[in-house]
Amino acid sequence: MKVGCIGLGDIAQKAYLPVLGTLPDVTLHLQTRTPATLTRVADGLHLPPDRRHADLDSLLSQDLDAAFVHAPTTVHPEIVARLLDAGVPTYVDKPLAYHLADSARLVERAEDRGVSLAVGFNRRFAPGYAQCAELPRDLILMQKNRVGLPEDPRTMVLDDFIHVVDTLRFLVPGTVDDVTVRGRTEGGLLHHVVLQLAGDGFTALGVMNRLSGSAEEILEVSGQDSKRQVLNLAEVVDHKGQPTVRRRGDWVPVARQRGIEQAVLAFLDAVRAGRPLSARDALETHELCERVVRAVTGPSAA
Repeated sequence: MKVGCIGLGDIAQKAYLPVLGTLPDVTLHLQTRTPATLTRVADGLHLPPDRRHADLDSLLSQDLDAAFVHAPTTVHPEIVARLLDAGVPTYVDKPLAYHLADSARLVERAEDRGVSLAVGFNRRFAPGYAQCAELPRDLILMQKNRVGLPEDPRTMVLDDFIHVVDTLRFLVPGTVDDVTVRGRTEGGLLHHVVLQLAGDGFTALGVMNRLSGSAEEILEVSGQDSKRQVLNLAEVVDHKGQPTVRRRGDWVPVARQRGIEQAVLAFLDAVRAGRPLSARDALETHELCERVVRAVTGPSAA
């Protein structure tokens, strides 16, 4: 199975290549426009010269069975469109694009050509989060905070807060009929944002504070007098009377803890089986993110 990896930045090197590089039936091809990075990463994986590519044309000439896109978001539309036109099932690190119209065009292009398109929402596969979908969820709270990182609203929402948005969408137990967004922007930078989704019998609240004093990710679901917290995707605390704590095992890889390994394997299993994958649901997350961007950049967000 020939698999291409486009873009060799931190997320590819730390999370995806450690998985892809160990699969016995995968012949891995790398592509980046940075020669030094290509050499260093390919050397580390002991890849021969014919599996190192300096441009997309060279990579596409390999008749790929699948591709993973980890290039900067600004070039996603161009790269993904070319892969889809070549009939290559494609997995894209979130988001599809910074603008909803571009994301929608990619989803429509994939559907028109009958080519699988998947978006890397790995938290849906992270064990601590996936197990929460089996619990009562009257109230869902998720925080993903950083230190000293106010940012352009569109960049912050589409590159980072999108994980919060998608996780809330994944975990809500019913149809959302009310959406509320609040945020604080100053000098054109977004400091914090709060998203509330509500429906019949449930409320989901997502928070991102870029001046929180702590880099942390906390998920909490509760209902029927029970509660589960997942701290930084690694520690699970169940509350029913007395709290019980489960921590990530010492030998559990980070990629598995964060759901990346499972997402990669699920995508490749679907490709092997010829089972089509649609990014239509992922597009709904992008649509909600666009709604958040518009809310926090309006007059009321100042």
